[in-house]
Parts: sequence; C-alpha cells; structure tokens
Amino acid sequence: MDTSPRTPHRMDPAGGCPHADNARLLERGTVAAVVLPGGVEGMAVLGHEALRDFLSHSEVAKGAAHFTALWEGRIAPGWPLATFATVRGMTTADGDDHRRLRSLVSKAFTARRVEELRPRVEQLTAELLDGLDRAAGRDGGVADLRRHYAMPLPMGVIGELLGVDAEHRERLHHLSNQVVATDIGPEKALAANRDLVAVLTAVAAARGERPGDDLTSALIAARDEDGDRLSQEELIGTLVLMIIAGHETTLNLLTNAVRALCGHRDQLRMVLEGEVSWADVVEETLRWDAPVSYFPFRYPVRDLTVDGTVIPRGTPVLAGYSAAGRDPAAHGPDADLFDVTRPARPDAVRHLSLGHGAHYCLGAPLARMEATIALERLFARFPDLEPALPEAALVRHSSFVGNSVRALPVRLGTPRG
Repeated sequence: MDTSPRTPHRMDPAGGCPHADNARLLERGTVAAVVLPGGVEGMAVLGHEALRDFLSHSEVAKGAAHFTALWEGRIAPGWPLATFATVRGMTTADGDDHRRLRSLVSKAFTARRVEELRPRVEQLTAELLDGLDRAAGRDGGVADLRRHYAMPLPMGVIGELLGVDAEHRERLHHLSNQVVATDIGPEKALAANRDLVAVLTAVAAARGERPGDDLTSALIAARDEDGDRLSQEELIGTLVLMIIAGHETTLNLLTNAVRALCGHRDQLRMVLEGEVSWADVVEETLRWDAPVSYFPFRYPVRDLTVDGTVIPRGTPVLAGYSAAGRDPAAHGPDADLFDVTRPARPDAVRHLSLGHGAHYCLGAPLARMEATIALERLFARFPDLEPALPEAALVRHSSFVGNSVRALPVRLGTPRG
C-alpha cells in the first residue's frame, strides 16, 4: 500500500499537451493525488490495468451524492467542473437510474441504426470537403480543418439525430467549449451553463410542438407518457450530454488523427496504399492521443485501494484516458510512438479511450464510423494535405478534459478526383 508522502499534482486549468506530465506521473505510480481547480482535492487513475479495473468496480459510483466536498458545501458556485458532477443524465447516474436513462437513448446507437446513418454521413462528408476546398480558395490556400470539417461533421450528425435545427449548432458548439473548459471563471461558467440549458430547452419546446423522427421527440414522448421514465430536468440533462459528447469527442479524434498522420507521412502512405486500414488509424489515434484526456468524475463509495494506493471514500476521481493510452506496462516500451500497425498485432492491448464497463461510450460505433469515413475521404481527395503551422505553434484547448488543439490550419495541396 502506498503511504509515502507526495506532493499532489496540480492540474493545469489552461490544459496544454498532457503527455509529458502523464509520463512523469506514471513513473511514480498508476494512481496520483491531484489538485483540481479551486484547490479541490482529487485523484487520477492513470495506468491501463488500474483504470480498467476502477471503471468497472462495483463500489465506484457516478452520482454526485457520493461527492463528499460537494454535499458538504465546499464547492463554490461557478466551479468549472460542476457540470460534469451535477448534470442530470446517464453519466451521473448509477444502478437502475443509469439503466433507465441509457435505455431511452440506446436504440439510436445500435449497430443497425448507426449503419443506416452511413449514407447521410457520406453525403455530409462530401459537402464539407467541397466547403473546405472553397474556404482554402478564399484564404490563400489555407483553411482551418477543425472549423470547416472536423467540427461540422459530428455536430451535423448529432444535430440531425436530436432534431436540432442548423441555426443552433454553431452556438451549441461554442457553449459546449465553454462548459468543458477548465480555466473559465465562475461568472462565465454559470452563464455558459445557463445559456446551454436555455438553448436546449428551446429546442425541446420546438420538438414538443412539432414532433419528428428524432431522439428529442422520442425523449419528450417518454417524459409525457410517464414522468417516472424521464423528468424534465433529466430530459435537458440528457440533451446537454448528447450534444457535448456527441460532437466534441469525434471532433478531437479527427483533429488528432490528421495531425498524427501528417507527422508520420510514411504511415499515411501505408494507409493510402491499403497496407493498413483506416479503422486501424482511428484505433491508434484513440490510444496514442485520446480525444478526452481526463474525464470527471467517479467516486469510491468506501475507502478503496487501487493498485496499492488508497482513494478515500467520496473523492472525485479523474479517468486518465490519455495516460492509460501510453502506459508502457500495457502497451510496451514503444507506447509513446504512433504506429498504425499496432492494432493488428496479436499482442496489442485494446485502449480504454471510449471508456469501459457500464458507462462505456454509447456513441462509440457512430464516432468510429464518422471518423473512418471522414479520414478516408479527406486524404483520398487531398493526399498532400499538410499543416500550415508547425505542431509547436498550434494552440491547445483551455482544458485538461478535452485533448486537442483549438484550430488546425492546413494547406490542401492539389485535389484528386
């Protein structure tokens, strides 16, 4: 059991690239004491095996009733991570409540339903590639891949699934960015959450007046048919979670995959020549540069020993996906190297970047399909695409939750086809 005194790692609210800090922390152990914004004490589980076991442990909860500092009143209003703890939805529910809430949306993400979305994803991808080309033509051959391609694809898909009109999507993306930011001040944090709830309440009201073949209409029907199945607060909370998780993860995944491939042109050539698949690119990106770095929160319901380290009951715990993805104990001494052949190795360990256990990402099949199609079509049309700025000049997210850059200006090169 680890009883040695160690200075807790202070999580940087400004975010930045997590990998150097992750490597230093992993050298000390698979579980680390951390200080969250506002001086809140927490823990992070970093090692692959430790995290896998922790995510599926029967005595680890997601409900905020188990967050000791919160119910003792030690969390100040406007705390930047409050939404992750308090939003009413399946990511903050346990047991029967979790199963009830998850069942209401799971039908929209079955393998069959996701496959039915493929033609629409392909159509939207083609339209966005045209738009990316036009944007580069207007701006001297350079376009922001994130703004014109990586963001509107998953936002468009989740927007259509939820019945969110196109006019709201840019606003929802902006508010989502603020909600997941960890360097935001209390007033802005409260305003962003208030505005996000207001927009989605308006969306729900519109769908209530004009129901359609969308998930929001289905959730409203569940609320109206039987309030025990879904409350109004849970309805809006579910929409908040679906909007954020439904586009931010895939947005970061696409951005990180393009950066990785452009930084490893030999591996890009292997993919373009069919030696490895685009699905392998997606899986290696998820492992090597996880789109979510540290996801809040889980809480032990009793003092829990994880790989020799005690995590006290009620402690807010971060799931360290980006650290686990490069854990050499699981992925070998070359864990910090991007290698698209890795997923095909017989000894390859599957990553945890989309979660594990009962809270495994419901939208994982959709995210994988969107990313695979988007990457294949992007490089088929623009095989010479390259970043317009060096990696060190790209500005990172202001968050230790999301893991990517704010913009990715690229030169498209000569298109094919």
